[in-house]
Amino acid sequence: MKRVDKRVARCSEAVAGLRDGATLMVGGFGSAGLPAALINAVLDQGARGLTVVSNNAGFDNEGVASLIAAGRVRKLVCSYPLTAGATAFRDAYRHGEVELELVPQGTLVERIRCAGAGLGGFLSPITVGTPLAEGKTVQEVGGVAYVLELPLRADFALVRAHCADRLGNLSYRLAGRNFNPVMATAAEVVVAEVDSMVEAGALDPEQVVTPGIFVDRVVLAPGGAA
Repeated sequence: MKRVDKRVARCSEAVAGLRDGATLMVGGFGSAGLPAALINAVLDQGARGLTVVSNNAGFDNEGVASLIAAGRVRKLVCSYPLTAGATAFRDAYRHGEVELELVPQGTLVERIRCAGAGLGGFLSPITVGTPLAEGKTVQEVGGVAYVLELPLRADFALVRAHCADRLGNLSYRLAGRNFNPVMATAAEVVVAEVDSMVEAGALDPEQVVTPGIFVDRVVLAPGGAA
């Protein structure tokens, strides 16, 4: 039987196969749990016309903002595009260089979760009667109007975890958990940047948040411990 080992030596290997026009999920909440080295690898790799799904638009050319500033992003799907340091998005949007799909944060998470769970969507009352509901199906249940929110899937997901084993099992630390676990369930290729790597069996099963079955590649973050 072939030994399963999802570890790769370099971030360039981890993002191999990302194509122009792909949908890319990026974990993190601000800088917490942000797969910064993988984002830099995407910049070096050169994929363009990306649809990026992220909680926010990045800060002063960090994270997602660096992709936007480099002209790699065609569309941004996020909850907080105009945070204090999101100058790259602000400038690109004003010049018509990037499209925005604004999604309330809880709706964003649930749309991703639905994709990971194989569901066809969910009914939400959040955007009823607002511009965010335009063009969407509205259904009444028990006398209450709901908007049908569809699953949100990706070709690639870049996530950041605290520790991984060679099988791809992931554990997280504190706020670094945020969007990363749910995004790891909703993409064709899931790549994890981690602070440390251990052998199979070294992780406490109670600490495994993302099972290795969801993860395709694992790479050590700069300065991490193997």
